[in-house]
Amino acid sequence: MAVTYVALTVLAAIQASSRDSLMADAVRLAAMRPAKALVRFEAVLARDSLDVEASWRAAIALSDIAQPLRRKSNRVQRDSLLTRAQAIARRAVRLAPNDPNTLFALGMVLGNTALTKGIKDKVRMSTEIRSLALRAIAADSMHDGAQHLLGRWNYEVMRLSGFERFVAKSVLGGGEFGKANWDEAERRLRRAVELAPDRIYHRLVLARILVARKDSSDAESELRRLISLPDGVAADSTYRREAVEMLARLRER
Repeated sequence: MAVTYVALTVLAAIQASSRDSLMADAVRLAAMRPAKALVRFEAVLARDSLDVEASWRAAIALSDIAQPLRRKSNRVQRDSLLTRAQAIARRAVRLAPNDPNTLFALGMVLGNTALTKGIKDKVRMSTEIRSLALRAIAADSMHDGAQHLLGRWNYEVMRLSGFERFVAKSVLGGGEFGKANWDEAERRLRRAVELAPDRIYHRLVLARILVARKDSSDAESELRRLISLPDGVAADSTYRREAVEMLARLRER
């Protein structure tokens, strides 16, 4: 009963808040508590479904909530969250097709969705992800997320087996796959790190690329820097554990 009363009190307070106060509260919560932020973004959208900022931020929050749900028992919930995120992100792009944040949000959601799919679906989504990243960078070359998205696109394509890339290009129509290369993957992630040096995930993906390129020394440097950074988003503790494990493996070589 007490929990229900508290929940109703919080909901009433949210409903009574102004758009600006709701957004400010949601943005403050989004990095570490995306589920609580989502409630506020959705409250804004309930009042105005055409609110661009609330739309792209809600899409990112949904994707963030979905990321830890990787066990088989959670797949239905994860897929549902990502489907909702994609729908909201697409609406944001329709409303603001030249906004780097809407383009990045849709590209990020599609990228995270593609990681849960087989090669056929990856190929289908690949062209759009790359296009969104390039459009976001054209709109704002200082957007670290867009730089990361394009670098990660190159990385994810290059880490496919040679046979998978051949099938993608020759059989499934994934001509964009032929444009991926390791140099571009590394260059874009280094740019993302330069633009946002405290973002743990930028450094982690850069380290993954460096390991794949047999550059163990630079990879170790990035991992050591990453481990010393404070958490900025809810997933950072998970990313840091991966970094510690990667560093241990590199030191064993």
